[in-house]
Amino acid sequence: MHSYLDFEKPVADLEGKILELKKLSEAGEAVDVADEITRLEKRSRDALRDAYKSLTPWQKTQVARHPDRPHCLDYVKALFTDLTPLAGDRKFAEDQAVISALARFNGEPVAIIGQEKGHDTKSRLTRNFGMARPEGYRKAVRIMEMADRFRIPVVTLVDTTGAYPGVGAEERGQAEAIARSTQTCLGLRVPVISIIIGEGGSGGAIAIATANRVYMLEHAIYSVISPEGAASILWHDSTRAKDAATNMKITAEDLLALKIIDGIIKEPLGGAHRNREDVFRKTRATITEALSQLAAKNIDLREHRREKFLAIGRDL
Repeated sequence: MHSYLDFEKPVADLEGKILELKKLSEAGEAVDVADEITRLEKRSRDALRDAYKSLTPWQKTQVARHPDRPHCLDYVKALFTDLTPLAGDRKFAEDQAVISALARFNGEPVAIIGQEKGHDTKSRLTRNFGMARPEGYRKAVRIMEMADRFRIPVVTLVDTTGAYPGVGAEERGQAEAIARSTQTCLGLRVPVISIIIGEGGSGGAIAIATANRVYMLEHAIYSVISPEGAASILWHDSTRAKDAATNMKITAEDLLALKIIDGIIKEPLGGAHRNREDVFRKTRATITEALSQLAAKNIDLREHRREKFLAIGRDL
């Protein structure tokens, strides 16, 4: 059984009935339920299709935050081989919210930087719910500089509500660390590919997403602030997050139209958590194509990045 979102209630009811019938069948009950199961499965697929046919921005936000959605480490394990984890910023501490490693992608060396939220209470606390502290961004800078020195492409996996806003983080220079990471990302001489796999929130996301190619999963979100944060600022009421999400242009479709991202990775019906292998396959294909295109163009990657971001908003 999946965890169900509010708007998925019709699907939850049908899949619950299917599960009950399957248990009856496995228990050896003398009732033939195969036809009924087939009928309910069709109704369930239709209900799921109807639910996801035209999701609102707030519903997409809920899908992006789904507890069963694959996170950074899931993508790392599925897409990369010969993994060598790297830790620490060499200045203060290791930040568990930021994953970094050297690995191989399709047999070629790459550097990986990502944000990991965790999958249960213990790991979420360890990973600080994917909210990096300054040492996380300084670690990202260290890995990017290493990749640049050895001419290794960088792949970043973005999934955070934003950088951690705690007192200690601010005392250690959170804003400066984010700015330095953004600056370093923009200045790399190697290809940088960013995939927004869930939430891309605020400077915490852009710090590792100022890339030559930025892609979003279909039901991911990407914005200057979380809907709750925007609602708190605009209306002094975080419960109006739904209103904020509706007006913020945070969906992949909106951002592609605004030319802020370069493409959308389609998700299976019902979201990435319903068919992880399909999402991993499509993400691999997207990264492969992007790296191939950037290598074939033989361009100044720093100038390419500069022009890409300076062009945002010019034609609006």
